[in-house]
Amino acid sequence: MWAYIKDNKIEEIIARPKDMVIDDIRHSRRIFSAWTWDELNAIGIYTVESGTQGDDRFETTSQPTYTFSSSDKKVTTKYTTSDKALDDAEAKDEDGKNILDINGNKVINYGLKTLAKNQCKITANELIARFNWLVERSIYDSSKAIPDAVKTYVASIRTDCAEIETAITNASDMDAFKVLYTDELNSDDTVKTVARIHRWTSDSTVKNYIR
Repeated sequence: MWAYIKDNKIEEIIARPKDMVIDDIRHSRRIFSAWTWDELNAIGIYTVESGTQGDDRFETTSQPTYTFSSSDKKVTTKYTTSDKALDDAEAKDEDGKNILDINGNKVINYGLKTLAKNQCKITANELIARFNWLVERSIYDSSKAIPDAVKTYVASIRTDCAEIETAITNASDMDAFKVLYTDELNSDDTVKTVARIHRWTSDSTVKNYIR
């Protein structure tokens, strides 16, 4: 990105090249690729240094603010981040009153813990659903039993889901919650242990039954 500076003030942030009129002179968008920085600076166009945004899994990020430094000949970008809520909370209006749905029930803003648990259940159901055809087959043909390997796998997935949900519940603060999404690494940066939130029993023993 670029910024147009006039009298040491940021007049415009330019996201992509465009034709510009500066001091009554029309400049083609080609100047952004063809001119040197000294040439661009001479007419008030400077580089915009990107800032660091928050991790949108855990944080909300503000709109950017820009600061021009004439000595550094650049504009810096700054964002303010804040942690998202871990726990559920009743939705309130500007006057602090509860927001109600069309049925008169309180509206709840779900926190990260509830959202993570819901996703855990979805993942578990999707993993198990791949074997539903075996259940249907056993209903229509009692001689076709569900393989023990599948029963064991499905039980393990249910255990995984319960353990992940417990880990989510037990996360005492945001740092502890983030750990659930963080792989443990070896000294060479290879993965030693997959993050708890993504660690599910391998389906290697039941691949032949997946549909």
